[in-house]
Amino acid sequence: MDESAAYSSEDEDVSLTGSDFEFHLTTSKRKLNSTQGAAESPKRVRHLSVSGSSQSQTPEESRGLGSHGAQTEGRITACHLYEAVRSGRSALLTVIDDWLEEYRRDREAGILELINFVVQCSGCKGVVTREMFSRLQNADIISHLTTEFNEDSVSYPLVSVGSQWRHFREGVCEFVSLLVRGCRNSLLYDDFLFSSFIALLTGLADSQVRAFRHTSTLITMRLMSSIVSVAAEVTAQALMTRRRCELEKNKPVEHRAIDRIEELESSYRELLEHQEDLRSLMNGIFKGVFIHRYRDRVPEIRAICMEEMGVWLRENPASFFNDEHLKYVGWMLHDKQAAVRLQCVLTLQKLYVEKDFISRLELFTSRFKERILCMILDKDSDVAVETVKLLLLIKQQTDEGLSEEECAAVYPLVFATHRGLACAAGRFLYLTLCSVLDERSDKRSVSVLRLLAHFFIESEYHEHAAYLVDSLWDVAGEELKDWELMTSLLLQESGVEDELESALIDIMMCAVRQASEATPPSSRVQRKNLTAREKRLQAQERRRITNHFIPQLPQLLAKFSADVGKVSCLLRAPLYFQLEVYSTSGRLEKVCDIMLKHREDSVLDACVRVLCALCSDCYSFCGRAERAVSQLLDSTMEKFSSNLAEILQGSADEDDLYGAASSLNILAVFSSARDLTGRNLFEFCFQLLKMGIETREINEKLMVPALKCSVFHLFWEGAKIMQQTPARDKAELKRVMKALHLFCVVCQSCLSVAQSLIRNQAFVCLCDVLLVFGKLCEGDGSPLQRFSPDDSLKAEMASFIIDYVFSEPDEDLPGEEECEEMKMSALLQKRNQLSGYCKLIIYGVLELRAATDVLKYYSKFYRDFGDIIKETLSKSKMISSVESARTVCLCLQQLFSGQEQDRRDEELAEIRLLAKKLAMNFSINLRLIRKPLLALHQDGICFASQGLDEGDLMNLSFLEILSEFSFKLLQPERKQLSMSLRRVFASVINNEFVRIYERSLTSGSKETPAAETPSRKRRRTHSLTSSLETPAVTSHTHRVDMDDDFTEGSVLRKSVIHSRPQSSPFSPSIQSHLSTLSLGHEDASEDEEEPEIEDYDDEDSELGITLPSTHGSTSFLEDLFE
Repeated sequence: MDESAAYSSEDEDVSLTGSDFEFHLTTSKRKLNSTQGAAESPKRVRHLSVSGSSQSQTPEESRGLGSHGAQTEGRITACHLYEAVRSGRSALLTVIDDWLEEYRRDREAGILELINFVVQCSGCKGVVTREMFSRLQNADIISHLTTEFNEDSVSYPLVSVGSQWRHFREGVCEFVSLLVRGCRNSLLYDDFLFSSFIALLTGLADSQVRAFRHTSTLITMRLMSSIVSVAAEVTAQALMTRRRCELEKNKPVEHRAIDRIEELESSYRELLEHQEDLRSLMNGIFKGVFIHRYRDRVPEIRAICMEEMGVWLRENPASFFNDEHLKYVGWMLHDKQAAVRLQCVLTLQKLYVEKDFISRLELFTSRFKERILCMILDKDSDVAVETVKLLLLIKQQTDEGLSEEECAAVYPLVFATHRGLACAAGRFLYLTLCSVLDERSDKRSVSVLRLLAHFFIESEYHEHAAYLVDSLWDVAGEELKDWELMTSLLLQESGVEDELESALIDIMMCAVRQASEATPPSSRVQRKNLTAREKRLQAQERRRITNHFIPQLPQLLAKFSADVGKVSCLLRAPLYFQLEVYSTSGRLEKVCDIMLKHREDSVLDACVRVLCALCSDCYSFCGRAERAVSQLLDSTMEKFSSNLAEILQGSADEDDLYGAASSLNILAVFSSARDLTGRNLFEFCFQLLKMGIETREINEKLMVPALKCSVFHLFWEGAKIMQQTPARDKAELKRVMKALHLFCVVCQSCLSVAQSLIRNQAFVCLCDVLLVFGKLCEGDGSPLQRFSPDDSLKAEMASFIIDYVFSEPDEDLPGEEECEEMKMSALLQKRNQLSGYCKLIIYGVLELRAATDVLKYYSKFYRDFGDIIKETLSKSKMISSVESARTVCLCLQQLFSGQEQDRRDEELAEIRLLAKKLAMNFSINLRLIRKPLLALHQDGICFASQGLDEGDLMNLSFLEILSEFSFKLLQPERKQLSMSLRRVFASVINNEFVRIYERSLTSGSKETPAAETPSRKRRRTHSLTSSLETPAVTSHTHRVDMDDDFTEGSVLRKSVIHSRPQSSPFSPSIQSHLSTLSLGHEDASEDEEEPEIEDYDDEDSELGITLPSTHGSTSFLEDLFE
């Protein structure tokens, strides 16, 4: 067979009669002879087929047949079967044995019990009576049952929730499996029982009623799986019988047993007949049910088909394990619903785990490996997790495996925020790295650590070692917790490369945190509470860490004391120790020496964290630690005071400036963690800031820490006020408000200085103090919120946002890598500044209309700040939806008024684009936004009419911008605005812009006439609304035409398919990874009348996989892996 033909999506070999399946069972001569005396005539077999509607029975007669004479005994027995499955308390094997005995006594009554069991499992109240079974075709029986459904509910047992339905599906599947096992020796080859049962199930599986279709498909697919199992056993028996017969024939004539040979030949012929009968049953189910239902509109039905297909492939590979059947699993990897894709991946996992199947999967692997690689970025995390596991099996089991480029597509997922996906990728990474190592080598752990460090360096996610460690924790925990090995590598004289040392230290400290806290990084989903055993192991590991690092950490700090990054990283270790041990050791006084040697904020911050932890009251040595910190602060304050005196007198040299800056840095870091208000730092810092502003001799190394010290002093003062009695509050608050006013004046002056560090720090300080102390525009706020910023300060802050946040980055930066790093750092700083300003608006310190300076740049800077601006707009609606809408209109008015004459057309197009984006942010619930939109339009009309009395028509073009908001108006507002438009613009009613706005009010309303609906959709709407007598009716076929994915050559699609572009996972840009998260395949062929599958999110939905980042913009992720 041509391999390419095996993956053709056309099922040309499926021969069906009409729209229904006509079941034909090949019966052997032996069976015909044995059943000649049966009461069943050929006419009965015709009645059992589903061959369309019966012409001999009217609907009235059909209803009459089912409305009387329901056989009580049959109903009780059918209910007994149903209750036994539903309750799960009965032994199903005994129930089936009883039913088989009943069937042997009266086979028509037995089949009726089985049919009514299926009907009850579907949630239908109807009953198939003996008279209906004898006189009606299956199609008429199903039509009658459809009318018996409860139209008030679309629920049925398979989808019901609750404890009583929890195991219903498993019970049904077990019942079917046991039924086939009980019939495998005789009744399975009966020309009545299973032919009749499968014929009715085939008709039900093609019903428009979802309950019938879902239930019958589940039963039929499980029936098929059980028959496949029996067929595999029969095939094995036939092979063994033939072998035994051949062995007997090969014996010498004198030893040959003729009777034995005849018996074996008879058994072999009978087994061949059984094989043919079973093949006929399987072929009928496959072509009558599977071929139609694997692309059903209901995802649960499609998932059932894929699950059972996996069973057939494994149980009977001789008949099913070929490319003609594998192609269905490959096609459904493109399904829109995650449950179906997940089932396909799980099915493939069970195939690839078997070594015997690998050779048969070669063509499948070559055709679908690219698709599987794309699914590692599936929007559903469970699918992505199982896909990574599948790729690991492919790599381990197949000879060619995965190329380095394909493996490199999986590695970055160790940094994903979804822990399950990250751990699966971590296992993939670890086993891939270890595959090149010698298992018996004594240096295996050293090699693993080196390989992990090299991978961490090359990944360029240097801020996220904690994610890498957490991903590898389950599989590489032994190496990551080998503290002795890691410290020996770092302390050895020969040493390792500097970059490798940094990576190893970072990994080691993250492993220390993971072992000590036993929790994943913050953005990953937290596990449940630790068990008692896990807590005990955590405490043991923490003691082991403490005992090991007490003597080793001082040596590490001494060796790397000159390296800022390594020292700041190593100083995190004591935070995860059992600090009670230090009551006898006292080896961390070296931290104070490190503080005096370094000026970098990262080192100072790490030192302060350690010292503050040691000063905690819960430790016996806290007094000694407190004395050491006090001595450090006293000496630092003394140095700063002496240097400050020289600076204020104007006689300071470079050493004085350097000493003052170093001391002030230490004090600023301590101020963020300890209350230093008693040392009166604010007065000294204010003198320094005031002198710098007045003399314009600004030293940023002094001014920046001075601003930090001042703002922390104000915060500590505010915290003390909140703890004092009301009598003392007023005096203290007045003093703090005075200091706050002076500080804001200084900061306002700093906003216009040339030094960017001072300017940026001043703006951040202003945002922070106004958020804490700023008086609210509406309401009282906290007791501290008494400071009202004046208009000049508000204007200065708005100007800062416009000039320094919404500005293009400087392109003239040396070095490509340095330029990109500086751009990312600058972007992060700008985002923090914009967030601080927007918080003032959201929390009511600034009025809502201050947001106009931010909304103006929503379209232009959407890539960098779109998420912040969108969130601000959303929060402003919660404050006042009407004022928020008016703010949007005011923003557009300001942009319109500020247009330049020579660029008027270009700027007008930009304003319209902004208006379109802002309009999309209004709720889709049109009733909730009626008042806000009406207010927006009224303000817009008022603005457009300005100057109309004097003959000035310049503002009329604003109506074209305003028309972008008309599509969300309801009909009453449209009529009201139309009347207002004709009244205000009566003199210029024929103006072009007035007519554009008027058309926007009259077109596209919610009361659009039916004539504007496309004819195809009108037909569908009519057909669905007219069939009220058949509840839960759905169009149930989901087209999956994907020919070009499964043929060797390039074949044109037979239907027009519009699918979201999928880029290769090997792309150098991480953005290309994220763009492939939506894996659904859209079929939009012109002649397709089936509705689209529901619950399918578009590319604007929230991504299932996110990479950890301290940056809030996706622009940071764009070129991260280049």
